[in-house]
Amino acid sequence: MSNNNIARVLVTGATGFVGGAVVERLVHEELPVSITVRRAAIERVGVRAFPIGDLGPATDWTAALQGCDTVVHCSARVHVMRDTADDPLAAYRVANVEGTMALAKQAVAAGVRRFIFISTIKVNGEGTILGQPYHADDHPAPADPYAISKFEAERELQSLAASGAFELVIIRPPLVYGPGVKANFLRMAQLMVLGVPLPLGSVEKNRRSFVALDNLTDLIFICLGHPAAAGQVFLVSDGEDLSTAELLRRTARALGVPPRLPRLPSSLLSMGAILLARPDLWQRLGGTLQVDITTTRERLGWNPPVTVDQGLRAAVKDMRVGVTSR
Repeated sequence: MSNNNIARVLVTGATGFVGGAVVERLVHEELPVSITVRRAAIERVGVRAFPIGDLGPATDWTAALQGCDTVVHCSARVHVMRDTADDPLAAYRVANVEGTMALAKQAVAAGVRRFIFISTIKVNGEGTILGQPYHADDHPAPADPYAISKFEAERELQSLAASGAFELVIIRPPLVYGPGVKANFLRMAQLMVLGVPLPLGSVEKNRRSFVALDNLTDLIFICLGHPAAAGQVFLVSDGEDLSTAELLRRTARALGVPPRLPRLPSSLLSMGAILLARPDLWQRLGGTLQVDITTTRERLGWNPPVTVDQGLRAAVKDMRVGVTSR
């Protein structure tokens, strides 16, 4: 199977951060695209849009799957920092496991040949030891309800694919940044634009892997038709790991603002997170999470086309207040 032989690609979650970027790439490559959205229809030349409501076991994908031989499944109940559900794991399972498998089974009935599942590096775990990155074949260690639901979906998809139903490709990205990014990255950039000091200048001994949105969408595009992608789990990153302090310095440079990074001791920062009952916050800020993309590079002949600095400039393009090119 190659990209030239693809009849039509269905992208779920097409109004989301990753799904929207995937659609833009496919339209740019002039591939026929169908997309699903929760409610309102979207008018786009060359794109068929199908409102499907919420993701769950009763979702009807029949119309959206018509004529499609490839699915890129980006839709999910995403990680929520302060979940208000009575049973978070049950809520994640409804969307991310039962909803995914409803799509997968209907995709089989529709004759889909390849199913690309956008998972998460959190399936591997919450962090690594410095210099000992995650690998795609490591024993999974999901810790929170979101990661557990993604891992369970992976296992059920692999079981279905093992019967010859379709070719399955699983991609586990770490934190994704790019144009339109939200959550912690956006808040961090906004604070830097406002000149608010971020007391993280001493957090220089950790290393974290990130992936620019353009790098992730490029890998997804390669996986659409690459014969060596079938049946594989791929980790993805920019290929350069950064400490928290270095990420902040390079984000400031992309924004065109001076980095204001007072150096508070890491022990103080860790204690502050504990006092705030947010030990997870310190793990994200001061912990290490590295991924090894050697297998992805070698199996697919793929290299990240965008550097970290290029990715950061694209991510903060609309937020820049100073120098706009470097």
